[in-house]
Amino acid sequence: MGHLDHATFGWLTPVLSYVMACTGAALGLRCTVRALGATGRSRRNWLLTAASAIGTGIWTMHFVAMLGFGVHGTDIRYDVPLTILSLLVAMLVVSAGVFAVGYGRERGRSLLVGGLTTGLGVASMHYLGMAAVRLHGDVTYDPVKVALSVVIAVVAATAALWAALNIKSPLAVTVASLVMGAAVSSMHYTAMFAVDVRVTPSGEVLPGATAMQFIFPLAVGLGSYLFLTSAFVALSPTTGEREATASAQRPVEVAR
Repeated sequence: MGHLDHATFGWLTPVLSYVMACTGAALGLRCTVRALGATGRSRRNWLLTAASAIGTGIWTMHFVAMLGFGVHGTDIRYDVPLTILSLLVAMLVVSAGVFAVGYGRERGRSLLVGGLTTGLGVASMHYLGMAAVRLHGDVTYDPVKVALSVVIAVVAATAALWAALNIKSPLAVTVASLVMGAAVSSMHYTAMFAVDVRVTPSGEVLPGATAMQFIFPLAVGLGSYLFLTSAFVALSPTTGEREATASAQRPVEVAR
């Protein structure tokens, strides 16, 4: 039985992964608020930005946390195609959930459908990412903890979409993003505590890439995307600010 270490770098990876989850949640909520106040192509673009932010934040949170994952007695490698697929799944399912809320006529039904879809997608992303792990041994899961992690994912996703529909002020969005970051992190570590590894010592070279060769550069790139997009959204005027500017310019144009 291999001893699992979920924080080989101490508190660095759990804290950094939580920050990434909060950043993605905050950016996604702000973009969704902007989308609900817009129409046409502008609404679609804001929703796409929201989906990419939340999906990127969740995926980056997962794999930053995985940088601290180790098993005594074996090296760990990652299957690159499966890892990329997990990122695509995160993007697609979050997009489905966000668009269900952004364009749904009945908010209650849209919230339930969007939350269920997004939550199951987040769980699928996590377990696809775990399926990409290559090590010397067999990986098994505690079904009760797996089921609990899926429930947490669905509840967290539903709460995030509810917040996007009902929370408008920047302070409230900040608080909601902190809560959402905690929920996503709880889902991840609940799922990780469901993992059990039976190590089989071997001298064979494992296929795939190490975390530092592949996961770390990709996580840094996606994290940079989140922070740059956050700056863009912060500097972009809201619909209300644009309307106020336009109304302030009208008397000047009439006077001329």
